[in-house]
Amino acid sequence: MLKVLFLCTGNSCRSQMAEGWAGNLKKDQIEAYSAGIETHGLNPNAVKVMKEEGVDSSLHWSKHLDELNEIDFDFVVTVCSHAHETCPVFPRGAKVIHVGFDDPPRLARKAKTEEEALNHYRRVSSEIKSFVESLPEALIQ
Repeated sequence: MLKVLFLCTGNSCRSQMAEGWAGNLKKDQIEAYSAGIETHGLNPNAVKVMKEEGVDSSLHWSKHLDELNEIDFDFVVTVCSHAHETCPVFPRGAKVIHVGFDDPPRLARKAKTEEEALNHYRRVSSEIKSFVESLPEALIQ
């Protein structure tokens, strides 16, 4: 089973969505984790849209990368540019892959309604789901 870390800046939204989708769709092939280079707490809108899709991420928590030091990852997938640019070296041989997704909280700031804001989260969640559905093949290429 492949150990995959989804890494973003604050481990509040995109990396949490990726961990949730991987745990839901690929649990027989991937042991999924998420973390951030900082911790920003779990984004309630991310939890809400994932729950709409039948994925309960309410028990997740925002983890700092240092909390996962003991795990030998096969792959680290950076899901935001900032994490990719500041991603530490993984000495145990993890292959780092960047697959950037838009930042729903940033996009939602300009939304005029709550529904419009949630639609940004829904779109990004759907894009992350599509990426996760391509795993593990997309990582091994």
